[in-house]
Amino acid sequence: MIKHRVRQILPRIVIVLLILAVVIVAAAVGISAYTVHRTSGRILSDADAAKLENVDCILVLGCKVHSDGEPSAMLEDRLKQSVALYQANAAPKLLMSGDHGQESYNEVKSMRQYAIDCGIPSSDVFMDHAGFSTYESIYRAKEVFQAKKIIIVTQQYHLYRALYVAEALGVEAYGVSADYRQYAGQTMRELREILARDKDFFTSVFKPHPTYLGDAIPISGDGNLTNDE
Repeated sequence: MIKHRVRQILPRIVIVLLILAVVIVAAAVGISAYTVHRTSGRILSDADAAKLENVDCILVLGCKVHSDGEPSAMLEDRLKQSVALYQANAAPKLLMSGDHGQESYNEVKSMRQYAIDCGIPSSDVFMDHAGFSTYESIYRAKEVFQAKKIIIVTQQYHLYRALYVAEALGVEAYGVSADYRQYAGQTMRELREILARDKDFFTSVFKPHPTYLGDAIPISGDGNLTNDE
């Protein structure tokens, strides 16, 4: 009798689980698509970004740095694009935001050095040592560095999420993509980004504080104040 009832109920359970799975996947893809649709109009060309007025800074989102301190391909392209925008007078300051949560790993030091090696004055290069995520980088750009209008530089697949977070946090933001080449593993990266957009969609609703805040360091001041040496 029990086995008979189990055989009757089991197909229904399977159907319910399949329906739930379809709903969850559809919701995840839908939120991701909404994020892209909502922000795509604020992704600009280099030339159009340089025409913007009263931009406080170019926010460069961090990425992997190799053990020898050299930036990864993706980070190198973000830095290259940000330097080009600075040299085109798109903004007077660069804000390098990345992971420096451990003494042995320092994204922002490598990012700053790249800009200085390109001839940018160190006073125009700010370091955000606690940019542990896209959300935290933008939150700190507003609250710690007091930036109100920014240009975000990263790869295009990542820009949609960054721009959505900025809008949710009340920052006027525009994006310029740094896709100078094809990157290994990009298909998996694009798939993971769907979930990342979903996560930051809900994070932007609740607006939690970042890991660290601290005293204000106005982006209009001297970037040397943020040096770690």
